[in-house]
Amino acid sequence: MSLVRLNIKGISYSQTQNGAYALILNEVDGDRKLPIVIGAFEAQSIAIALEKEIRPPRPLTHDLFKNFADRFDIVVKQVIIHKLVDGVFYSSLICERDKIEEIIDARTSDAIALALRFKAPIFTYKNILDKAGIYLKVNPKKDGEDQDQDSILVDDMVVEEIEASIQDNYMDKSLQELHTLLEEAVNNEDYEKAAKIRDEIDKR
Repeated sequence: MSLVRLNIKGISYSQTQNGAYALILNEVDGDRKLPIVIGAFEAQSIAIALEKEIRPPRPLTHDLFKNFADRFDIVVKQVIIHKLVDGVFYSSLICERDKIEEIIDARTSDAIALALRFKAPIFTYKNILDKAGIYLKVNPKKDGEDQDQDSILVDDMVVEEIEASIQDNYMDKSLQELHTLLEEAVNNEDYEKAAKIRDEIDKR
């Protein structure tokens, strides 16, 4: 399967959607976007890495990992988003130490936060982008206003569109399927997804 390189297009800071943050990845040689709903802490960590002028007084968890890896000569060479199951993206860190390569499983949000700190490229497989990629106009330019290419803000409407598509997927599930998905989400530590599934169960 062929790999497609992705860049980070933006990240949401929606105050209207409780707990909803959307990381938007853009294919390098195309117009499709890969939206990923992430947690508040990971959103903050990614945003700090993107905004190079912002430095927290103490290292965040991902900064600590980077410092630890640097001390022991471990390099993250690339991140691969390799699987998509029930709306959950699975990723791997391709690491190297003493010319020996290791593959480490990671949550996608953590993997991307680390990729930024190591300046490592982010990839996914073409079939995942074919399945989950969408066309979005992120931060559309207003009349007489220049587009800020370095902006990391994503319009709240993008978040609402992503959230709506996720909720629509849950509406088609039976209660038993929802409980199974809830258990899987908790086991995968995807608490944002678990909260949305719980909300759908409560509606029933």
